[in-house]
Amino acid sequence: MSQLSIKTEGLTKQFGKLLVVNNVNLEVPKGHIYGFLGPNGSGKSTMIRMLCGVLEPTDGVGEVLGYDVKREPESIKQRIGYMSQKFSLYEELTIKENLDFYSGIYGLKRKESRQRQQELIELSGLVGRENQRASSLSGGWKQRLALSCALLHRPELLILDEPTAGVDPVSRRIFWDIIKQLAKDGVTILVTTHYMDEAELCDEIGFIFFGNILIKGKPAELVKKHGVRNLDDLFIQLVEEQENNPLKGGGLTYV
Repeated sequence: MSQLSIKTEGLTKQFGKLLVVNNVNLEVPKGHIYGFLGPNGSGKSTMIRMLCGVLEPTDGVGEVLGYDVKREPESIKQRIGYMSQKFSLYEELTIKENLDFYSGIYGLKRKESRQRQQELIELSGLVGRENQRASSLSGGWKQRLALSCALLHRPELLILDEPTAGVDPVSRRIFWDIIKQLAKDGVTILVTTHYMDEAELCDEIGFIFFGNILIKGKPAELVKKHGVRNLDDLFIQLVEEQENNPLKGGGLTYV
């Protein structure tokens, strides 16, 4: 059996009577691309925050890279890379200056930083743009820069929260070519997306809604099992079934 980068049993997060993540069991092997699918407000971001060691679970257990999400959150933070939908780097700095800044944040020595930056500039196709200000980059180029910064410290696990939202189709394809190469190199990827063509590229996916993982498995197998044409049809079917279900939980409010 493959070594697991993520393992949870009954992971739950509740704010008062608001149940955001409900009893989630998850296993993600090392080097796999796992896709989290679900509409806005389904619990994806809360689940990610718990796995990143930012938010403590209400119940259940979770391990990320062998570290307990409750007892060892700082160890998790040091070993993962995170990238969000919104570009969060410094617009007034150049690509090189952003990479230099984050190298310092991660404590990379000068020689290691130079070598790692060169690797990532080549991987991301940023060669020749090193002195270009981030503010002048298109959405797709900005996301490649953000990805490079998230990878500087060689994380074992990369968590991507809707990384290609609003990015043009060509840039999305290039971005996913990079993700697939990272997985081949042994990096585990956990990604949330609303694009079903991206979901099809994942080794495994999980549909989360009202805080529950409704189904999970390999994309092609799930489509075949549920007798639908594609993941879009399956996604719509699952959402409609849940929205028409009057029983969402005894006394608890689900989101």
